[in-house]
Amino acid sequence: MPHLLIFGLGYTAARLATWLRSEGWHVTGTRRSAGADTLAFDDEPAVRAAIASATHILSSVPPEGDVDPVLVRYGPAIAAAPTCWTGYLSSTGVYGDTSGAWVDEASPIGAGRRTARADADAGWGALRPDMRRFRLPGIYGPGRSALDRVREGRAHRIDLPDQVFSRIHVDDIVAGIIASFDGPPGIYNLSDDLPCAQNRVIEAACDMLALPYPPLLTMDQAQLSPMARGFYAENRRVANGRAKRLLGWQPRYPTYAHGLMACLKDEIGSPQAPTMLTPS
Repeated sequence: MPHLLIFGLGYTAARLATWLRSEGWHVTGTRRSAGADTLAFDDEPAVRAAIASATHILSSVPPEGDVDPVLVRYGPAIAAAPTCWTGYLSSTGVYGDTSGAWVDEASPIGAGRRTARADADAGWGALRPDMRRFRLPGIYGPGRSALDRVREGRAHRIDLPDQVFSRIHVDDIVAGIIASFDGPPGIYNLSDDLPCAQNRVIEAACDMLALPYPPLLTMDQAQLSPMARGFYAENRRVANGRAKRLLGWQPRYPTYAHGLMACLKDEIGSPQAPTMLTPS
């Protein structure tokens, strides 16, 4: 039985774990505290035993401060493990601001606001020759999409007409990771096919819910958090061709409209499983 060890069972990793368990995989995760099928991150004997027995190892843990806690504590053990597949969930934030230009996996990293993430990305890449690094843009999906923000009154439309972002539905990330099990190691941008302004996404969510658009505000009028302001400080389009070519992956939800409609269907009881799980 294949055994995946996941460091950090967050939104995306938990979705992956649920899918793989339904396919007969043994999945072990780490959290701050132990639970069913989870180990406490600080329980070194148990975690090191899981590292030694896993066939696949994935980290979805972001840096804490300036360091990656998984690399610091367990990096040498992961480097020496007999596993056949390793992966790391990184961020397209490592590319920094490109004033709306396209980035691919060969673009330079480390010049943006997420220098710790860029350092962690490079550290994971140097750890093992079989490493897959998945650079992810804004992640959305059931329970975590523009639909939820609109309903809860948390959605903003910001008056930045030239601002462009990429995004990805969580199930397309799951499909990309699974496709990589039989694909070559390396770096993969997993993003949809239509980078666009965030305002278009908010407006589409409002249309689907038959709710009015939020007012168009300046950054100062919106009183955004420092984290949200940092999000709007960068502007880029993310190319996904490498994952398509080498993994046979295609996003099931190639635009925000496809993805938001899937979220809406999921809410009324029609969830759909990820597709393109293996190279074609």
